Amino acid sequence: MYRYDEFDAGFVAERVAQFRDQVARRLSGELTEDQFKPLRLMNGVYLQLHAYMLRIAVPYGTLSARQMRKLAFIARRYDRGYGHFTTRQNIQFNWPALADCPDILAELATVEMHAIQTSGNCIRNITIDHFAGAAADEIEDPRPYGEILRQWSSIHPEYSYLPRKFKIALNGAPHDRAAIQVHDLGFQIVKNDKGEVGFAVYVGGGQGRTPLVARKLRDFLPKADLLAYSNAILRIYNLEGRRDNKYRARVKILVEDRGIEDIREEVEADFAKHRDEHLTLSQAELARIAAYFALPPLKERQAVSMVCETRKAGDPAFARFLKYNVVPHKKPGYGIVTISLKPVGGIPGDASAEQMEAVADLAEAYSQDEIRVAHEQNLVLPHVALDDLPAIFDKLVEQGLAEGNIGLVSDIIACPGLDYCALATARSIPIAQRLSERFGNGERAADIGPLKINVSGCINACGHHHVGHIGILGLDKKGVESYQIALGGSADETCEIGQVMGPGFSSDEIIDAIEKLVDTYLKLRTGKDEDFLAAVRRIGMEPFQKAIYFAGDNL
Repeated sequence: MYRYDEFDAGFVAERVAQFRDQVARRLSGELTEDQFKPLRLMNGVYLQLHAYMLRIAVPYGTLSARQMRKLAFIARRYDRGYGHFTTRQNIQFNWPALADCPDILAELATVEMHAIQTSGNCIRNITIDHFAGAAADEIEDPRPYGEILRQWSSIHPEYSYLPRKFKIALNGAPHDRAAIQVHDLGFQIVKNDKGEVGFAVYVGGGQGRTPLVARKLRDFLPKADLLAYSNAILRIYNLEGRRDNKYRARVKILVEDRGIEDIREEVEADFAKHRDEHLTLSQAELARIAAYFALPPLKERQAVSMVCETRKAGDPAFARFLKYNVVPHKKPGYGIVTISLKPVGGIPGDASAEQMEAVADLAEAYSQDEIRVAHEQNLVLPHVALDDLPAIFDKLVEQGLAEGNIGLVSDIIACPGLDYCALATARSIPIAQRLSERFGNGERAADIGPLKINVSGCINACGHHHVGHIGILGLDKKGVESYQIALGGSADETCEIGQVMGPGFSSDEIIDAIEKLVDTYLKLRTGKDEDFLAAVRRIGMEPFQKAIYFAGDNL
């Protein structure tokens, strides 16, 4: 895990001091809210419906136990005892007092954390596959490149005032767990025909009011050119992105309007012209950064754990947890454990201070002091011995965190919606809660199989509804909440924007409508091996539309 050097520590401490002065001037009336707004946004402070909200950066989704305990302390001392983990691998606190925000940032600085570039028209917190460095299917660990991009982009003077926010994601395995094709800039680690490792480069993806899948800009980019090529893309966007209309200002609009061929030609020309040794990554520098992310020393173990096998045979809940929440590690005898923050009836992504402390304890005792935040709003213990899984499961049960539902119908992504957000047009949390209660986490959920339901409370799509297998968008229709359904979305390597099915449903109707979609799938699938998304892509929209819009029609 990367450790701050003297520059990092000094940089973060100076930012805390600057913001403390800015907050004091706002509280004294010396600064108006309009004058203060750009200053607070640079430090991750938003003004929500009921209070300020502080968004804290978790670069490439990686936390130590010490950092997680600090987040728990902040939740208990400065908030209402919980935090909300987001689809950007960050954490938000919804109730801090403005006067306390400098103190919170000072606390974060003591554990090498901050809230810089979690808002504003800049390069945002860089996200990465939450299994990076541990996954058995990985080509190469993308985290060193995420750290290099973090260092390069932090308060970059040329890119601090872009036309709009700019989001970067990296993925290191053939299966995309970082949703790179719905980012402004996505890097997929690949091997070329010579066996060399580099990046496939995607540009112009995004959700919101104009959802678009990114276009491939390059099939292969050498690792040494990561910064130089990123610089060329950002420079062109900064110069040519629209500033007259914020709804048309994202790089996806520039790519869509100009076409990928024109953008590619311009990027390649800029790259060739401005490429120099200052932005070329040397092998020595790559090795230096990569050393921070070396696989921790893991003891040799048997590939099959008899402790697990014995417990699984007599404990259905543990067996379900193993099946859905544990995936193979690159080292035999170990697994990667996903801790669900989606209890049936709970708020997706929320964790109490006590739960955060429990996860920190587990990471310290069983996972090499490491935790990941997944963009699906769950937590991950990346390096767990299979023999330790029963003990981990028992401790998770004590904290209400042992739900065995990763990838199933109750593992729902949802934004805070109208319960918190000033931009929202409808509530999303109650919809997610009611859906998880309707489908539960037992045999019915297992029979349904893999199914991603994503819920957003407005067109900004913080709940990633565009790429849910079932996406739900909450809208305001003349003062009444209405929920529009989209079908067939996906954020992985088969990335696709879901297709809107038709008119929306009221809050009272939406749960029944989703259940009809699921029942239609169960009736029409070719067998349990055909999951929901595959069935939708095979069958098409028509039978699903009939099920929810034409009551009584026979399938």
